[in-house]
Amino acid sequence: MKRSILLVDDEADIRDVLDISLRDMGYEVFTAQNGEEALEVFRTQRPPVVVSDIKMPGMDGIELLRRIKHESPDTEFVMITGHGDMELAIVSFKDHAADFITKPIHVDVLEIALQKVFEKIRSKRLLTEYTQNLERLIREKTELQNRLANLGLMIGSIAHGIKGMLTGLDGGLYMLESGLRRKNDQRIEEGWKAVSLSAERIRKQVLDILYYAKERELERQLVRLADFGERVAQSVEKRMEDNGIAFIRHFDVGQETISMDENAMHAALLNILDNAVDACLRDTQKTGHEVRFVIRPVAEGIRFEITDNGCGMDRETRDKLFTLFFSSKGQKGTGLGLYITRQIVHQHGGSIHVSSTPGMGSCFSVTVPVYPGPDSPSDLPS
Repeated sequence: MKRSILLVDDEADIRDVLDISLRDMGYEVFTAQNGEEALEVFRTQRPPVVVSDIKMPGMDGIELLRRIKHESPDTEFVMITGHGDMELAIVSFKDHAADFITKPIHVDVLEIALQKVFEKIRSKRLLTEYTQNLERLIREKTELQNRLANLGLMIGSIAHGIKGMLTGLDGGLYMLESGLRRKNDQRIEEGWKAVSLSAERIRKQVLDILYYAKERELERQLVRLADFGERVAQSVEKRMEDNGIAFIRHFDVGQETISMDENAMHAALLNILDNAVDACLRDTQKTGHEVRFVIRPVAEGIRFEITDNGCGMDRETRDKLFTLFFSSKGQKGTGLGLYITRQIVHQHGGSIHVSSTPGMGSCFSVTVPVYPGPDSPSDLPS
């Protein structure tokens, strides 16, 4: 705690004597001969305690008290009064002076008064720290309660999804075993496709849960964008091929690199691509579905665009798209994927823009800076 004092008195002899006494007590002392000078010194040095004569020409001690308290309510005042100034001393208490001492000044009395004032400052500081710590603990407790509540929701939300995935896995294994017994290559191939699809969905589900359960620090590295885009595309192209969805990709990035966590961003984009496939599969009004995956440079950095001509979304669905546990797929979805995607994009300092028209399709634009910067991320549904 800063042990400095501003001493204000229009009498030079009193200032000099008290200056010496206060320094002997171990205080750092600043002096002023009137109220105007005291304000200038205070604004420069900001001492926690002011010791001021109550009667001075020009600005008196009461006015000085009021003006400093207006600027710095936590600054403490000790008033010096004469025997005939008791009414003024009472007025100073109404303006929140901490104490007063009378002339002639006894050094022992002044020392005791200052000890009490600095102890008051220390107690206030400790109380403030305690209050801040208590507020922090309450916030942490609230966050923990919310997280536990969300965890309960998550368990209920993913139960149906995992049950469906295991059912699909069992079905694929049955077809695979049946094909092996009968030596039926077509049945073996169908069973293997079903097993592979179920395993990939389970893997993705587990990764989403892990991302949600524990926020991880990004492991940034320089990644060549064209190669990265190809790796992401390969993760989903088999599913598109099996469902007759045309997959068009265009990476207009040459040899450009970007600083990012490749595994995290791969998971984020894969969530969007999987949703694009699902949107195409849910659309029964037209044939010839396609998904476009484009990577291109923009002024803000790099943009990943994923466009489909599937079922599209209405405004209400778009507004809830990144909400935890919201899913437009009914029991087939967990509401984790796009929530996790937004978290990952935000961690990279990026943003997501979503546009969609019911019956026409959707476009997700993920924009991230080439190098991490201070820009605030935002989601802009339209």
